Amino acid sequence: MTGSYARSASASFTITDARYVGGRVGADLRLLYNLYGEPSLDRIDDFAEEVALLLRDGYLGTVDYGFRNTATNAWKFRLRYKATAGGQLTDSRPGSLPDPLDLTGYTFHSFLTYSSAFGLLTSSQQAGVKEVLPISRTTGTAPSALAGTSTTGHGYARNGAGVHRDVYVAH
Repeated sequence: MTGSYARSASASFTITDARYVGGRVGADLRLLYNLYGEPSLDRIDDFAEEVALLLRDGYLGTVDYGFRNTATNAWKFRLRYKATAGGQLTDSRPGSLPDPLDLTGYTFHSFLTYSSAFGLLTSSQQAGVKEVLPISRTTGTAPSALAGTSTTGHGYARNGAGVHRDVYVAH
């Protein structure tokens, strides 16, 4: 089932709404686990909660989950979720991933960017936000997505905010 939602000015995006969206992301990650054995089930719950907390507060930019070549820092397969609010949002069913790939030699990796609203916080406020997240991230360089195919049009939303999903597969 697919639907579109518009957020009114009086609507408020709650942690319940954010956890609904995070749960949809978690469902995609469980499918990755079923297909490829990564990420681990306990990490999936932490990734879903991280998305929910950052989305609720407007601090999520994008978050990527996938498999990369560690030597070249290039994605072989990536799910990218971009935070979106207002306008036309789609709430799709989790899944609809490409056929299983041979990911032998590739390692699971996640990369997150924060929103511009997060960048406006003081360094102590940013540290406070990061401190309550279930995932401790380090600074790094985003893996590249060079020659490949990207598929868009899938997303998860509730009460006027959510994420758009992009699936990238390298050639």
